Amino acid sequence: MISRRTLIGGVIASAATPALGQALRYRLAPEKVGDGLWVVRGADAPIARDNGGAIANVAVIATDAGAVLVDAGPSLRYGEALAALAKALTGKPVARVYLTHLHPDHTYGDAAFAPPLIAATPALTAELRSEGSGFSDGMYRLLGDWMRGTELHLPGHAVTAAEEVVGGRTLRMLPLAGHSASDLAILDPATGVLIAGDLVFHDRAPSTPHADLPRWRAALSTLEALDHRVVVPGHGPVDPTPATAIRQTRDWLDWLDGALTAAAKAGLDMVEAGAQPIPPRFAAVKVARYELERSVAHLYPALEQRYLPRVDAR
Repeated sequence: MISRRTLIGGVIASAATPALGQALRYRLAPEKVGDGLWVVRGADAPIARDNGGAIANVAVIATDAGAVLVDAGPSLRYGEALAALAKALTGKPVARVYLTHLHPDHTYGDAAFAPPLIAATPALTAELRSEGSGFSDGMYRLLGDWMRGTELHLPGHAVTAAEEVVGGRTLRMLPLAGHSASDLAILDPATGVLIAGDLVFHDRAPSTPHADLPRWRAALSTLEALDHRVVVPGHGPVDPTPATAIRQTRDWLDWLDGALTAAAKAGLDMVEAGAQPIPPRFAAVKVARYELERSVAHLYPALEQRYLPRVDAR
């Protein structure tokens, strides 16, 4: 029997191909940010066929046991390209893949790796088990043939300790929450590089489909207090300072929370809330209007329920 995902991919494959007969191929360009540590930057854009869904940043870390990846990208095809790049950079195959949270632009590339190599917190694994496959139809619709053969693998390695050692390299595990219910940040003490996942965005507006804003702010305070020198955000350019991207993320969340709360109290509808002005200090932030409108869809119904009383209430 042909699966629904295979059918969807086959129906729209031709639309996803950039040129007739041209194979889809991710072009990964690593940026070195520390000794034995590279970042593959994602596009500062929404998931789309012209970028193959490769919008998330992925870290590659060299160890004596093999390469460590932090996140895996959006598809089997991406995961395979990432595995080849990691081996070229480190001289060894991938030894471990850490997943930072459930969103498919970070996770679906784990289809290229055996489950025992894939690591996540128990809370994230439970989320992926219950919700991870639910993203699949949407990803196939958005990306078509980029997703061919992609099936999410559940992690086989549980992150339960404060530190993990892979091939002689100690990595500090930071299970947090806010961007989603289960976020994982990782600190590499050897280089002072903090790999923050989607808890931190830099010059790219934060996305909020599973956000809990108070918990997110608390997580940002935890990250800012760490002894680190560089931040790899989940999206946007690497921050060569300890705090610029963290503070920018918090600033956006504070503004967003205040702006949407004020709009709800004023009785604005969702279209009006999404059309309100964005402060000039965010002028350089990519996809700001897009993410504001998405955040209205994610967050505004609860605000309306809180601040707009029912006219039939007695």
